[in-house]
Amino acid sequence: MHISVLGAGAWGTAIAAQAALHHPTFLWARDPIQADAMDRQRVNTRYLPDVHLPPGLQVNEDFSAALWHAATASSPGEGTRHPSKTHSSDHPSGLIVLATPMAGLRDMLERLSQAPVAEHCAVLWLSKGFEARTGRLGHEIAQQVAPTLRVGVLSGPSFAVEVARGQPTALVAASSDALVRQLAVRAFHSPQLRIYSSTDPIGVEVGGAVKNIMAIATGVIDGMGLGLNARAALITRGLAEITRLGVALGAQADTFMGLSGLGDLVLTATGDLSRNRQVGLKLAQGRTLAQILDELGHVAEGVYSARTVLQRARTLGVDMPITRAVVALIESQWTPDQAVHALMSRESRSEH
Repeated sequence: MHISVLGAGAWGTAIAAQAALHHPTFLWARDPIQADAMDRQRVNTRYLPDVHLPPGLQVNEDFSAALWHAATASSPGEGTRHPSKTHSSDHPSGLIVLATPMAGLRDMLERLSQAPVAEHCAVLWLSKGFEARTGRLGHEIAQQVAPTLRVGVLSGPSFAVEVARGQPTALVAASSDALVRQLAVRAFHSPQLRIYSSTDPIGVEVGGAVKNIMAIATGVIDGMGLGLNARAALITRGLAEITRLGVALGAQADTFMGLSGLGDLVLTATGDLSRNRQVGLKLAQGRTLAQILDELGHVAEGVYSARTVLQRARTLGVDMPITRAVVALIESQWTPDQAVHALMSRESRSEH
């Protein structure tokens, strides 16, 4: 199968590098200078400077070429064939992977919806978050702007650098479309990368989005030196908070005990490669949010989605005290001490 990854950040480069070990893969970079440098030097010097790109990975800034690459089909001895002569949108055999931050997902889906060739492919996104302006999840954006595309989400506990290095990782591909799930497994399942499938894209997306907020909170707890008991309590209650919101949005509760729920939460909340955790650690040190984001130099999705998640939870009548505390912290309404006091002074209640 042919795979095109749109977006040459750390995660897009990592997933493209793994796919290229087994399939013809095209990595699209928005910046022509970056694309040329990556193609010549065989490394993404900005995001993954220590990881060499496999020889079979094509890197280019030509968006149309990326789409045509995914839409073409080939078999041994036959060469590349025009998509209209090999398969239709009813039976896509190519895969387009959107590897943009959440803020760029709508634009990418709109571009695909206006490109007829994209209808010959399944589409997966790697984005984790709620859209800031609308509060929508990825599948809701797709329903609005690209309803004819066959789509899904690939998520789970994964640091890009470890995936790029071929270290063991497990992810989950979620879609209501069985063929999309099958293509995702076919594209990425390997001895290094284990792909599970799920019929619950809502739950997978909620888990992938809200765990970033919980990672900020856990970073604050650890940065204040409050101990492992406090960390365990926050992660556990954070998972309960994620589950409440997900179920209210139509997710399956069991999803949150899987890779995109508990798995991604534990990794992001405790792993020092987590940008969201780093935000929390630095907030506990008294740094301002502007200083922290300038130092990180990369997107920390929890910062941008916290307010949106809280607003959506309120419209659903879902109580999210940890999320509320994180919003107060990043908006400088509370200090870390005040946030911890607010959480610990809440009235006792049944755990479930």
